[in-house]
Amino acid sequence: MSLDLLKANVGSTFVIPADGRIAFENEPTPLPGPRLFLSGCRAGNQVVLRHDVGARTARAVEDLVANEPPWFDAASDPACLGELIALMARDTPAENVSRSMIYRLPHGLTFASETRLLRSDTAEGLDWLANLAQAGMPQHLLEAGFLGAGDFWTPWCVALEGETIAAMGFAARIASCAADIGVYTFPGFRGRGLAVAVTAAWSSLPELADRPLFYTTLTTNLSSQRVAARLGLPAFGASVRVS
Repeated sequence: MSLDLLKANVGSTFVIPADGRIAFENEPTPLPGPRLFLSGCRAGNQVVLRHDVGARTARAVEDLVANEPPWFDAASDPACLGELIALMARDTPAENVSRSMIYRLPHGLTFASETRLLRSDTAEGLDWLANLAQAGMPQHLLEAGFLGAGDFWTPWCVALEGETIAAMGFAARIASCAADIGVYTFPGFRGRGLAVAVTAAWSSLPELADRPLFYTTLTTNLSSQRVAARLGLPAFGASVRVS
């Protein structure tokens, strides 16, 4: 079961055609994706490579990972990581290596909060977003990179402080097999538990009820890990990207 969940996580993270290679990131605005993505859980590991990795390198990488013990703790690198990076350098030297922690996000979480929450599955939430689109994006959203209503990736949940958007949870990755939340708390509103509140509310959205949910964070993002800890999210696995 855990290995099926690992495959579901990979399937929601990337668009992978029948050839089994990464075509691009599964985002509304697709990016090329990493050249190598290795993820693991207690049941085993999975590696996927981008479409432009050479066949000889791909075979060597797959053979190496096939003999790697299950890797699920992002606090330490998989034993074969150095060899993987060396193999990838046959084609192009690695420019970036990043590591992430993968948590399971249970459905229907609750978190006591007096903050007003709006959701994309309600008339109130949709009316609010339509009004926002008509009025124009507030400056603090523009500064954070949210350029329009289309950047509220459905399904979403926002936390309001008065009439000001303080935090939001949205579908950073969504496919029929799984979904992964993206969470952002705007500067000036951090440290108030708002990320916890929107994450819990997002997990209860009906649109997500029929697929496993994940919460993924870089090993360097300590504030995001504190959100996972406050919600008691079960650790699931780890991943590493080589670009």
